[in-house]
Amino acid sequence: MKKVSIAVIGCGRIGQMHAKNVQLHQKTNLACIYDPNDEFAKKISIDLGIQAVKNVDEIFNNDEIDAVLISSPTNTHIDFIEKSVAAKKPVFCEKPIDLDIHKVNECSKRLEGNTIPIQLGFNRRFDPGHQAAKKSFTNGEIGDLHQCLITSRDPGLPSWDYLKVSGGQFRDMTIHDFDLARFMLGEEPIKVFAIANALVNPEIKSKLNDSDTLMIIMETASGKQCHINNSRSATYGYDQRVELFGSKGMVISENKKPHELKKYNSENVDKSEPYLNFFIERYQEAYMNSISSFVEAILEKKPVAVGFEDGRKALLLAETAYKSIKSGRMEDID
Repeated sequence: MKKVSIAVIGCGRIGQMHAKNVQLHQKTNLACIYDPNDEFAKKISIDLGIQAVKNVDEIFNNDEIDAVLISSPTNTHIDFIEKSVAAKKPVFCEKPIDLDIHKVNECSKRLEGNTIPIQLGFNRRFDPGHQAAKKSFTNGEIGDLHQCLITSRDPGLPSWDYLKVSGGQFRDMTIHDFDLARFMLGEEPIKVFAIANALVNPEIKSKLNDSDTLMIIMETASGKQCHINNSRSATYGYDQRVELFGSKGMVISENKKPHELKKYNSENVDKSEPYLNFFIERYQEAYMNSISSFVEAILEKKPVAVGFEDGRKALLLAETAYKSIKSGRMEDID
């Protein structure tokens, strides 16, 4: 069986994880990697025993490379997506497409009529627990869906340097939850109300005009409700839960731990291991499953599970949330 040869652009933490997954996957071959930071490129080249190209165009011009995985800085995504499409190479791109919705809309126009697969890195759709929750809903086990509740809390604040270039909590962190909400609800939210503050570190608001703590309420045309709550710092670990509540019952996709052993003694009952540390550990299966889905779309010539338009719509929800913050009102999707 011929494997799909994939090149990885961007060798930061997420890029290194993707490169390892591509190398481990049964149906893919890690062709090469690229990063403008020689230190990053050299490290992953040595760790994985793979070639690091010096010029990114070597990837697009190489006929032996079947597809491209983009995990470079956000402001490079559109350029690399369009170069991949021009080279007729299917592309897997990390979220978000860009921080500017206008640039994304313009890119969308330029890509009209494109048939080259473009998959977005919304890995949470591929988490086994989240998928089981969605399946329970679509199978009718919980009846008519009334409410979707999404909790996503990071174990600690990112660096100040990262916060300065992140694009804001709604575009950077909540973008995953906006996509997961659309996936779970099965229809588009049409109204958004948001509140946000910097309760962990007030300087995030005073100096960066950003937030670290937020809540969002969304409503669909049929009346389904969705609640999202985010925090950038949960002292007890990486908190990731999804709850679907319907007319016949409820399902919950819970947090993950290394194992489910519980200890009982004179000081504690139900003492258990802390949650898995952060996104790469918590969503390890989901990341690999997303690669499998991408490869399946290429080999079977079928649409990707989560595409460019999904990325655009998630960013549009983020923009509407910012509009709600300014107005203090529930805002319609523009």
